[in-house]
This record gives sequence, C-alpha cells and structure tokens, in this order.
Amino acid sequence: MAFAAANLLLEITVISAENLRFNKKSPVKKNTYVTVKTTESKLQTTSMDREGGSYPIWNQKLMIDMAGHVKYLTLDVQCKNSMGNRKIGKALIPVSDFMGGFWPENYLHFLSYRLRDENGERNGIINISVRVKQATAMVAPPRSQHSWAAIGVPAGARGNWETVTGVPIW
Repeated sequence: MAFAAANLLLEITVISAENLRFNKKSPVKKNTYVTVKTTESKLQTTSMDREGGSYPIWNQKLMIDMAGHVKYLTLDVQCKNSMGNRKIGKALIPVSDFMGGFWPENYLHFLSYRLRDENGERNGIINISVRVKQATAMVAPPRSQHSWAAIGVPAGARGNWETVTGVPIW
C-alpha cells in the first residue's frame, strides 16, 4: 500500500552567527541577514542585523512548510553593502538532525553548523533552533484506488538500485 508523504511545519529560530568574514580576511561590519529554504519551499528571510558585525544576532523565528521527502534545509548568510548583496556562507542542514529518532513531539533542537563560502572554505558558524510544530500523519490512499496488491521485485530494470524490503511468507 502506498502512502502519501507527510507535510511538516517547522519553526526555525535563526539565533546568531559567529566569526563572519569576507574572503577569510576582513570581518563583516554590518547588514547581515539569513535566507532559509528547502528544495520546494519559498525563500524565508530574517531581518537585517545592522550592529552585530562579524557576530550578528537575529533571534528571529521563521515558519517553514516542508514536504516529508525533503532531505535538507539550506541556510545562506548574506550581507548587503553598497555593491549589492554578498554571500558570506552557506550551511546545508540534514533533516535527519531534527527528525526521526526518539525525540518527543515538539522537541526544541539547538543546532550549530559550520558555514562554507562559495569556494567551500570555512567561514563562520550559524546557530539555530528547530522545532517540528505540526506533522500531518502518513495517509493511506483510499481503498478504491487499489484493486489488487503486488509483492515482488521488477525484473530486468536496469539502473534501478533502490532498496527492496521483503516480508517472509510462512
């Protein structure tokens, strides 16, 4: 029986960042902000920190709708200056860091990630918290869509290297 993927509502608090620099040399002075997105969601943006320099503090909550099959979140730290927006660093947050496992519902995860610049070099740390606010349960499609059930592995399918789970028949 096929199940529809669960949809999640995430409360992501972008707390702060540490040791932000341009080209590994000069410290960031002001006007930093963070964008958060999944592969399918709209971009969410924090307000601009105008005073924190290389150690900005946002402490801002963003609500993100996320499909159940998404594997990671993307956080981009950027700085607005006279030449436009400059990317400072990016972090890819695996969803497995705050989903699954044995955490109770509404558990608040405090997480810190290394930021990487466009060349893949280390460029500071970002501190966030994540709480799964709402998870829609896995829903089975109506029975009328299934007239029979098939169990087995397709034969002769080249390049199909997905995991197959079998149930022993006694």
